[in-house]
Amino acid sequence: EHICQRATDNKLSCCLSPFLCLIAPHQQFDYYNSLLINEKDENDNYVELGDEFILEPNEHFNNLLVNTTYSDVQLPTNVYNKDPDILNGVYMSEALNPIFVDNFQRDPTLTWQYFGSSTGFFRLYPGIKWMPDENGVISFDCRNRGWYIQAATSPKDIIIVVDISGSMKGLLMTIAKHTIITILDTLGENDFVNIIAYNDYVHYVEPCFKGILVQADRDNREHFKQLVDELQAKGVGTVNKAVLESFKILREFREAGQGGLCNQAIMLITDGAVEDYESVFEKYNWPDRKVRVFTYLIGREVTFAQNVKWIACNNKGYYTQISTLADVQENVMEYLHVLSRPMVINHDHDIIWTEAYMDSSSPVLLLVIPAPSCRRFWRSHGILLGVVGSDVPLRELLKLAPRYKLGVHGYAFLNTNNGYILSHPDLRPLVGDSDALTTVVI
Repeated sequence: EHICQRATDNKLSCCLSPFLCLIAPHQQFDYYNSLLINEKDENDNYVELGDEFILEPNEHFNNLLVNTTYSDVQLPTNVYNKDPDILNGVYMSEALNPIFVDNFQRDPTLTWQYFGSSTGFFRLYPGIKWMPDENGVISFDCRNRGWYIQAATSPKDIIIVVDISGSMKGLLMTIAKHTIITILDTLGENDFVNIIAYNDYVHYVEPCFKGILVQADRDNREHFKQLVDELQAKGVGTVNKAVLESFKILREFREAGQGGLCNQAIMLITDGAVEDYESVFEKYNWPDRKVRVFTYLIGREVTFAQNVKWIACNNKGYYTQISTLADVQENVMEYLHVLSRPMVINHDHDIIWTEAYMDSSSPVLLLVIPAPSCRRFWRSHGILLGVVGSDVPLRELLKLAPRYKLGVHGYAFLNTNNGYILSHPDLRPLVGDSDALTTVVI
């Protein structure tokens, strides 16, 4: 609301819809693109979106070259930097600049502040020069990060149901496996998951997890990924039994007060559904529809599209078709927008503390808050603008328990509600392939 009020004061609108554009087609709007800043063409002129952006080393930010006067905007390679939704969102979020600066002036212990948009752009303060990887690609997408997903959605109980019948051989199975892995990557420690494969019979990819949901921590997610990679297509698909099994598990966990105790969903991945499945939904999910069903139609064939779409639309879910591997990431992320709607409509602003991450030189926690639209129409329709957040160094939290107050033999440590150690005198932080912090206590 504060952000949107500032936007209103500056005669901006909070609209992010292409149907209510902030910027008329004939108007020119430029912003600081973090990849293009200070870049010049062969005529020694600054490139479009790459105007002069003063960068200076700052000790508070580990001597990185930053600009503490302005934020700038990062976009992943697969997002067009002049897309109307991007321009409207960037235009609206410019009102954050003075807020970021004011926050930093009032609290010098603050480090990075940012806004991750649901349309794909990432506004970061202080502004920096963003560098591509060795292949010239910007793979970072704020919407795929754990902190964004945790703030944008509530805890989830997810059962992934995948078709492994003979018709799924070849490329279709490859796309289906990649879809499952991408869904797993959107889950965190507060979520619970299981995977069921079906053809003539119902198969749990991990027989030890039969009939239950397990916490979607990193170990379980990696274990599922290994098992999914071994799936083979054969037989005839009978979706009814797999969906029936999924509803039973979710109902048992819901009634026993187990799992995430919030959202429940079935992710159905198939190249078509031809059975009489309506009776299953009528018995186990209607009329309350406590379980959302999201459907992913694999392949270019559209013969069964209407059936698969019907399943999603009649169970408060979302339907999408995935034809190539390149389509997977964007289409999988659509379910997050659906699960964020109740939170936006209820105008919840729950503060989320993420797992520990490694900054350039020290471990930090991320404090993030969902940012619903302030416009009444978009809020009533559950439109999430994005997520605002700030890094909180662990050393700042440890200052709340100084050694002289703990005594000679006393020490302070931090645990998450999932049992993970964030800080301990004998902690040895290890940085792996991702930016998440792996901790070892000796």
